[in-house]
Amino acid sequence: MQTQTMKPKVLAVIYNPIIEGAGYKKLTQLFGWYEPEELIKQYIADISEASGGFVQYEIAEKIEVDGYPVLGDGFTYDDESFVSCWRERSGFHKPEEVDYNAIIEKFKIMQKVEKGLIDEVWLFAFPYAGFWESTMAGKDAFYCNSDPVRDTQNCPRRFIIMGFNYERDVGCMLEDLGHRTESIMKYVFRDKFGKNDLWEAFSLFDAVAPGEANCGNVHFAPNSEKDYDWGNKRYVMSGCDDWYKFPFLTGARKEMNCQEWGDGNMRTHHLWWLKHIPRAAGETSGISNNWWIYIVDPNKVK
Repeated sequence: MQTQTMKPKVLAVIYNPIIEGAGYKKLTQLFGWYEPEELIKQYIADISEASGGFVQYEIAEKIEVDGYPVLGDGFTYDDESFVSCWRERSGFHKPEEVDYNAIIEKFKIMQKVEKGLIDEVWLFAFPYAGFWESTMAGKDAFYCNSDPVRDTQNCPRRFIIMGFNYERDVGCMLEDLGHRTESIMKYVFRDKFGKNDLWEAFSLFDAVAPGEANCGNVHFAPNSEKDYDWGNKRYVMSGCDDWYKFPFLTGARKEMNCQEWGDGNMRTHHLWWLKHIPRAAGETSGISNNWWIYIVDPNKVK
């Protein structure tokens, strides 16, 4: 196991408008949603646990915004329009994708990344804020569950912007991290094929490789038969725990079902899955045996 740690520095931008017409309550208070500060604590703790203490996120700067992010066509909600849409569950603006370049410019994100003040950005907001779960920006940015942010090539370092919805709990935040992981590791192994594509091997599940399941992916546990099927009680043979020994895989397999990963609980499954991500010393075929290095810092990806 790796003994050193990574301590990535985060800029957290929290859009949590104060609703004057509702007694000056914040949006999270008005609708009883999760408090971003608590979500941050849980997410940092979960990643530390999943990585065996290797990843220790630090909040370098936190900015709370009494307002709404600008969407791609220039539209911005105000208190009345958003609260009305949410209560009616209709009328949300289309297109809904946020203007990432406006956020990057407003908070001088590229300058902060270039100076080493921050390594990545966590955006928190309400439903329909228009965030991708994750996106990448900077020089030579690549697909990270969404296409790279345009017009950011002048930043010499790649950086990731996470988009979190505080209506939902930390399990959904781990799902965002899981899809980030899938995108990055697919890119890391993009030139590897067959038995040399270790990410493909790690991600096998029984529905696509009967009898050869390993850890599956974010949506499919080893025995899943459909998307989000984390509570499937069907038993299958899986080599998932062999990945704790990586890179010294033995081929050992055992019979298991959803009892291994939380009987359908999203957060428990995602923690279980992330804990299997290799974090060993050394390299295999030029790729670090500690995959967390790439997941946390896309600049390490060749």
